[in-house]
Amino acid sequence: QVQLVESGGGLVQSGGSLRLSCVASGRISGIWPMGWYRQAPGNQRELVARIRPNGDLYYVDSVKGRFTISREKARNAVHLQMSSVNAEDTAVYYCNINYLSKDFWGQGTQVTVSS
Repeated sequence: QVQLVESGGGLVQSGGSLRLSCVASGRISGIWPMGWYRQAPGNQRELVARIRPNGDLYYVDSVKGRFTISREKARNAVHLQMSSVNAEDTAVYYCNINYLSKDFWGQGTQVTVSS
């Protein structure tokens, strides 16, 4: 089984920065796509950023230029550096790994942006 543990959420002022981290553990062999999703109340879960094994990056348009995803291959860890946050970034953020074509999820970490 694969377990994902997230950290780094919390309360941040509008315009501020926050860094989310996630470490995947379990029987993981190789490098697999990892990413961050978020879900705000009343909304569907959306993909925020993803990094593929070859290093290709994806960002949803609303965070381009503000968020940066990175990974530590040796630890199966992925980070999301969030900058210039605004109220629309308030959500529960979930770490994801697509391992052997199966999605695994973290428990979620709350990010709340205050004005």
